[in-house]
Amino acid sequence: MKRKVITTKDGSKTIHLEDWNESYHSTHGAIQEAQHVYIRQGFKKSGLQNINILEFGFGTGLNAIITFLEAKTLPKSINYTALEAYPVSKKELEELNYLESLNDDSLNKVYKLMHDSPWEEFISLSNKFTLKKLRMDFRELAEVNQYDIVYYDAFGPRVQPELWTREIFTKVFLAMKENGILVTYSCKGSVRRALLECGFKVEKLPGPPGKREMLRAYKPITGLKC
Repeated sequence: MKRKVITTKDGSKTIHLEDWNESYHSTHGAIQEAQHVYIRQGFKKSGLQNINILEFGFGTGLNAIITFLEAKTLPKSINYTALEAYPVSKKELEELNYLESLNDDSLNKVYKLMHDSPWEEFISLSNKFTLKKLRMDFRELAEVNQYDIVYYDAFGPRVQPELWTREIFTKVFLAMKENGILVTYSCKGSVRRALLECGFKVEKLPGPPGKREMLRAYKPITGLKC
């Protein structure tokens, strides 16, 4: 599949898949989308001191590095697990400009370590942030009661509808702890219905620049309905 690095409207870059006409992040602003959807509406909504995060779609590592940056100023300990079936190439990473856009030179070493570190094992990025990358298909997830926050950042349901189904969200529901939070940029009706069918409580929220709405879902204490 033909890929190229493009510049989004906030000046930050992303990877565009030309055959699908789909990008890793919003073309209206890659960093703005990550900060709005995953940090403000997800990470910052947890009052926990020790947080286990699961990301569906490690990709460029943007959500991970922004979470790391946010956590630097907070009294929180983060265990961050990210699933990715098709890692980004070294050449593509060299073309991205997230660290320049975030204006924090201290992130250079951390971002490089995120991508260079071995798969399938936790590595320490600071005294309060660990990362584990799992090279696997989302549908292979089999963990139970592990995660407080889920960043659901798969390619959109238009191009990969199989990743936005009741089957997938059942696995996500099982992997989350009670009162856990799931956030995603998608607000498609079929996605919302699939989440509801699995027992999530779902709310629509204002979306990031260029998108009217997004979804946030909670796993209640009542248990699985699927």
